[in-house]
Amino acid sequence: MREFDLSNVRWRKSSYSNGQGGDCVEVADGVPGVVPVRDSKQGTQGPALVLGAAAWQAFVTYAKGRR
Repeated sequence: MREFDLSNVRWRKSSYSNGQGGDCVEVADGVPGVVPVRDSKQGTQGPALVLGAAAWQAFVTYAKGRR
């Protein structure tokens, strides 16, 4: 299993976040070939799921089709 240093990445919340502490997803950009994802309620204390870029794109495409 490969490990990634995510200590200096910039996280951004989903554009669907309402800012009231609800269910939010944060993603980090700038990590080549992968997309780190985490639960915003956990912040830096929680784990991050690191997805391959193709898997993340497939998820986003699927999610957009489910709206």
